[in-house]
Amino acid sequence: MSDRDQLSVGRDGHVATLTIDRPEKRNAMTAQMWAGLPDRLAELAVDPAVRALVVTGAGPSFCAGADISDLLGGRDADDPMAGVRGANLAAQAALRDFPKPTVAMIRGHCIGGGVELAVACDLRFTDPTGVFGVTPAKVGIVYTPASTRVLLELVGPSTTKYLLFSGELIDADEALRTHLVDRIVPAEELAAEVHRLADVLASRSALSQRATKQVVAALAAGADGEAEAARWYRETIASGELAEGVAAFAERRAPRFPWSVAH
Repeated sequence: MSDRDQLSVGRDGHVATLTIDRPEKRNAMTAQMWAGLPDRLAELAVDPAVRALVVTGAGPSFCAGADISDLLGGRDADDPMAGVRGANLAAQAALRDFPKPTVAMIRGHCIGGGVELAVACDLRFTDPTGVFGVTPAKVGIVYTPASTRVLLELVGPSTTKYLLFSGELIDADEALRTHLVDRIVPAEELAAEVHRLADVLASRSALSQRATKQVVAALAAGADGEAEAARWYRETIASGELAEGVAAFAERRAPRFPWSVAH
């Protein structure tokens, strides 16, 4: 199986599913898989038929993290992790900046790099088997500021320190309590519920969703978000998106939004 095949893509209507497909290794990400993820996401980002993305793992695990055999494989003896670290950060950024709504569908192990992928998504659903941990302290790695910041925004300073200091694993209930995940869904209902939500997201205004992503990112970065909101408001009028939404509401029909992220 090629590295590209280990990041497989399926489509159901307007929803794409990106599956980490290395179940024999609990979907641990190789350096090549990290490096290949931005290209797979770029293909989906410009596909106008794709309006929402589900990220999941094959088999009983989401992702057990980075393949540890790659961590010290770099050519620079002073920084042997440089290559895999760069690919990992680029993959996280590509998923975080993906212009359409993203939902992580989690089962089983979600450890290290798996948590990085999950928190880079907009929403996270797990079943009761979900097990979460961030483990750099177990192997002497300094967690990057970019990864730390995203985790901090979700769970706050204390839980971020607990996870990073201890490397201990937490169960789905604790992940929900600390806001690491958004919902716990019974195992037999998880796929159906995630895809139901993804279908709902795919039916909504892509312009509104893109605006929300950019405004939330601006606010999280400490800006006031006013410039982003004003620009997107003007686009709702120019594109006809607002007019269609209001007309559909008045006529009690499903809207046919004209704007596409890939337009």
